[in-house]
Amino acid sequence: MGTGYDRLFFIFKTKRARRLLSKTKYSSIPENMNTTLYLYPMKKTVFVILATMAVMGITELNAQTKIIAHRGAFKNTKVPENSIASLKAAKDLNLWGSEYDVHLTKDNVLVVNHDNDFYGIDIATATYQELLAKSHPNGEKIPTLEEYIKAGLKLKGLKLILELKTNKLGLERTLEATEKAVALVKELKAEKVTEYIAFSYDACKKIHELDPKAKVAYLNGDIAPDQIKKDGLTGIDYHLSVFTKNPTWLQESKALKLTTNAWTVNKEDDMKSLISQKIDYITTNEPELLKTLLKK
Repeated sequence: MGTGYDRLFFIFKTKRARRLLSKTKYSSIPENMNTTLYLYPMKKTVFVILATMAVMGITELNAQTKIIAHRGAFKNTKVPENSIASLKAAKDLNLWGSEYDVHLTKDNVLVVNHDNDFYGIDIATATYQELLAKSHPNGEKIPTLEEYIKAGLKLKGLKLILELKTNKLGLERTLEATEKAVALVKELKAEKVTEYIAFSYDACKKIHELDPKAKVAYLNGDIAPDQIKKDGLTGIDYHLSVFTKNPTWLQESKALKLTTNAWTVNKEDDMKSLISQKIDYITTNEPELLKTLLKK
């Protein structure tokens, strides 16, 4: 390394880095160069600029809107929603995350299903054994939360977005489910892959109390970002109409370092609008369509 020179630098394939290189004698660097290390004599000023561009490239990559499959990737894969098959389908699509819904049975078993009933059997007032009388069309029984998380842990790189459902029998049962869910996530050492969402604000605050490091987003859309921040939650996860009614909330949340997510976004125009606003996540029944739009 001669005086005034650094030889080692890291080039990322970004348009701005390419434009910068085009103005130097290093414009002949191969187009397919991406994250490979190269050695070139380089003045420190140029190196610093390129290093900055590389960091900006990483930031842009991380800032891209991420896809969450709503109830797993079920619609176009023709598997039951909230089934383990739908969870695996989300991984097959290489999505960022998969959302699923958690209920508490009469005998205190946490199970995964969206509706309050599983093919006609009311979950809150039934035992787990009674729920086993029914099956998904693909033959799966209703998954326990433990089974679901264990399956998810095998799908490396997939985030598990756990929605704690509000129990029809009241707040006490909702908070019991909350405590059991957080305890199970800890027991299975699934904290790093799990993020929580809930319509019950009390449940959200309880999750934060039980695990202050947990990522927790509120779903109901009736609380402004500044209050969400004050209460220790980490994000807002609102129906897309909420962002239309409150057009400043996305940017307010970003300024507060809260994550932003919209559900359930299935139309191309809505997806494009949210992407242009740099929303962090989109929850959708159409992950294939959203993937296509993000690649453009």
